[in-house]
Amino acid sequence: MATPQFKQLRRSYGFDEVAIVPGDITINPEQTDIDLKLEDFTLSIPIIAAAMDAVTDVNFAILFSQLGGLAALHLEGVQTRYDNPEEILAEIARAPDSQVTALLQKVYSQPIQENLIGQRIESIKEAGALCAVSVAPANTKRFASIAAEAKADFLIVQSTVTTARHTSKSYRGLIFEELLQSITMPIIVGNCVSYSTCLEIMRTGISGVLVGVGPGAACTTRQVLGVGVPQITATMDCAAARDEYRRESGRYVPIITDGGIRNGGDLCKAIASGADAVMLGSILAQAREAPGHGYHWGMSHPHLTLPRGTRIKVGTTGTVEQILFGPATDTGGTQNLVGALRTAMGVCGVANIQEMHGVEMVIAPAITTEGKSWQLSPS
Repeated sequence: MATPQFKQLRRSYGFDEVAIVPGDITINPEQTDIDLKLEDFTLSIPIIAAAMDAVTDVNFAILFSQLGGLAALHLEGVQTRYDNPEEILAEIARAPDSQVTALLQKVYSQPIQENLIGQRIESIKEAGALCAVSVAPANTKRFASIAAEAKADFLIVQSTVTTARHTSKSYRGLIFEELLQSITMPIIVGNCVSYSTCLEIMRTGISGVLVGVGPGAACTTRQVLGVGVPQITATMDCAAARDEYRRESGRYVPIITDGGIRNGGDLCKAIASGADAVMLGSILAQAREAPGHGYHWGMSHPHLTLPRGTRIKVGTTGTVEQILFGPATDTGGTQNLVGALRTAMGVCGVANIQEMHGVEMVIAPAITTEGKSWQLSPS
């Protein structure tokens, strides 16, 4: 007699468990189209810099826009709490590991100065750069109008898990349909990992969805809460929701895989799994121009009662231009990410991102079982 099951589990997959199958034809990598279209905007590279204080400040946002991408400024971070955030960032980088969580909790308890929100956005826009800002759902209604008045180009509503339906004690919580009526800029919402949640969020009329809960290098949500879905499965499920929403509405809403991408191979696998773009944190925190001084920490790290993040030392490996476009001096795939994507598309014989969604993928053993163990052995 079979034992009754309490619940059925399905297998899910992360980046290390899959591989991309080459195509039957190949094309020149330089002939591939990797543009990302977000409403009326077109980015020449499908990469968004994460809204983390160790990654994006005003200067980084300007530079990243000049290079063809989009960087998100964290409206609840040090940039809007302190007149001179550089001093705070240097203090965080100097702190010993045993004291850094307490320091972050103290740093992020400083009130947000609403006048700094407009100042930071205006500084980015005055340089002729695209400006995206990120805010948690709880503060979205409060800060969205300030961001719109300062002429930000994109609003990202982002938390560990965001849904279209939320129960709270407030009389009227954040309702995306109403938010869309109050501001005109495109709204990207995250994060989610499931077909049904992604579809419901898209049905509110938003312009993009961030996919990923728990995989980030500086995130400990999986350890602390046990919540999350590996990124290949999460991306594929949300891509299915995007395609279903397109069938029912005629609108194409891009999905952006956010978190856990360590190298060019992971980026290519995210696109092959259905992502239209990726959001990067730790890789970009390694840039010489990043404000984190070679460190990176998660947005939930400073939580006063249940921190879900850790400060990690990522070091400084090169300029942001080198990380995006090379030339690569590192053989591990953390530089020339755009070149890696174009080359993967070339060997798969696909001309654009949507064609890349259709390439074959296989479940694969960890690459260390295929002759790579010597690369990882100490010399």
